[in-house]
Amino acid sequence: MIYRYDYLVIGSGIAGMSFALKASSHGRRVAVICKSTLEDANTYFAQGGVASVTNLLVDDFDKHIHDTMVAGDWLSDPAAVEQVVKNAPEQIRQLVAWGVDFDKKEDGTFDLHREGGHSEFRILHHADNTGAEIQQSLIARMRADKNIDIFEGHFAVEIITPHHLGRIVTRRTPDITCYGAYILNEETGSVDTFLARVTVMATGGIGAIYGTTTNPLVATGDGIAMVYRAKGTVQDMEFIQFHPTALYHPGDRPNFLITEAMRGYGAVLKDIHGKEFMQKYDSRLSLAPRDIVARAIDSEMKLAGSDHVYLDVTHKDPEETRHHFPNIYEKCLSIGIDITRDMIPVAPAAHYLCGGIKVDLNGESSISRLYALGECSCTGLHGGNRLASNSLIEAVVYADAAERHTESLIDGYDFRNDVPDWNDEGTEHPDEMVLITQSEREVNLIMGNYVGIVRSDLRLKRAWNRLDILYKETEDLFRRSKPTRQLCELRNIINVAYLVMRQALERKESRGLHYTVDYPHPPVSDDQKA
Repeated sequence: MIYRYDYLVIGSGIAGMSFALKASSHGRRVAVICKSTLEDANTYFAQGGVASVTNLLVDDFDKHIHDTMVAGDWLSDPAAVEQVVKNAPEQIRQLVAWGVDFDKKEDGTFDLHREGGHSEFRILHHADNTGAEIQQSLIARMRADKNIDIFEGHFAVEIITPHHLGRIVTRRTPDITCYGAYILNEETGSVDTFLARVTVMATGGIGAIYGTTTNPLVATGDGIAMVYRAKGTVQDMEFIQFHPTALYHPGDRPNFLITEAMRGYGAVLKDIHGKEFMQKYDSRLSLAPRDIVARAIDSEMKLAGSDHVYLDVTHKDPEETRHHFPNIYEKCLSIGIDITRDMIPVAPAAHYLCGGIKVDLNGESSISRLYALGECSCTGLHGGNRLASNSLIEAVVYADAAERHTESLIDGYDFRNDVPDWNDEGTEHPDEMVLITQSEREVNLIMGNYVGIVRSDLRLKRAWNRLDILYKETEDLFRRSKPTRQLCELRNIINVAYLVMRQALERKESRGLHYTVDYPHPPVSDDQKA
């Protein structure tokens, strides 16, 4: 079957949905592809909030810009940082207009939190489930919009480029264009052709390449893998943020996130013996940026031979704690931990990708008519490390920039009428699912053991050798099999794991989230950097 839309949006988090709503407001027909359900996205699980300068009595754009540059180890693109920070207030107003209910104080002003790396209170939130509030609000708007068609249970297999028209395409090809995507309908098993004037990749992160992650298990790097295979530019994949404080509860996957806002509220990190330790690593203590805190916890765990450390909030008012963090309170209580009386066992977990599909200030990738938004994109905002709560606002700011840019161009784009149907002649349904699940577990082990918080050239080369075997086995299986979601996800997991490993091996320094024992990076003060 062939579908034609003005816009094809692949992904249903805040980036994809906000873009779809903006495009629809101009009367455009939009298809939103969702491989699971609309609720099953990274956005839904974001607890902390959205960073934006709103209290001009104490805060300003320059402070937010400086905090972002410092957290990113001065690798962030200043133009991208300025674009996000200065456009954030307008997009907050847009979210509110769409029905997002941020918490407010009695005087009607926003109840702002502060998180690690921020010099001021500027985090808008909805209790400790901000992502769910945003996701549900945007879903309600989307389902009521007659210009938007939602395809749940559909999986993007490949984007359509001149390669599918018989043209040889390499990474040096100057004019690669995207014409849409081949989409697997999981209910029927058929691969349909979705043609679009503009395609938007909003597929989220890559947390599922690790065994320990806060991401929903749909975060398999699909968009990044598709663009890489189509010879698009992917960069900064070595910068993976491990959230310092995921709830330690063996058997959970994904791991429950203990928001950084709890440390902003006053919670203190302590070792297995109940002693504070952050003073050994950074003057900002528990509110240091996430890369520093994650490495500190990793070090303490190795020194003690333990699987976790503790986060202690027992010194705070119990009623206030329950009010600010109701979901965390209930989750911990369900496993026998009362956070108002007991310390919370925590350990780092893969959380956020700072790299991805390289895009410009309009959100456009190196492939013409293909845009990338949200966590799958590399805008340059995060540099070597994401400042807490900058990701959700980045998604809506770039969705706005991309929609404005495409609206001025889209009428000049035509549909291709010579795109062939998906060719699965001679293939069979993969009959040994155990091979796919076992290969995924092997990827998780390789990444956890060799491409984690602390790396070395030796570990990375071992990862290369082991991933190479899995890559060859999986590509052979894909060539002779009808595509299934499980097989395609495995293929994508291997692709993005390879990109993380390769780009980590190429960076001959410790910088931001990438720390290697072979090239230790001595601390440099802000004054020296300036």
